[in-house]
Amino acid sequence: MKTPDIIAQYLDAANRFDIANAVECFTADARVHDEAHDHVGQDAIRAWIAETSKKYQPKVDVVQVKGGGSKVVLSVRVSGRFPGSPIELEYDITLHEGKISTLNIQ
Repeated sequence: MKTPDIIAQYLDAANRFDIANAVECFTADARVHDEAHDHVGQDAIRAWIAETSKKYQPKVDVVQVKGGGSKVVLSVRVSGRFPGSPIELEYDITLHEGKISTLNIQ
């Protein structure tokens, strides 16, 4: 399966540390769950992206795409400035009206 366009746009922007364009890929009331914290709404997601970009400088490469329609699961390899880099994670994503409404990072 191919990575849905909006998810590919998000990953591209995030990998370039382009916070504004990354945030635009999310719905206004989106929720991101990462490192045991929830970030709800575009302002909170903007702050999360800015903080993780500065702290870890993560680069995400898609390994596998599963699912379809509004539910997509990505297996990704994340490298950056953190112990154990690179690591493999799952991104459990829900899409709504062409944007990301939930992103659970596990």
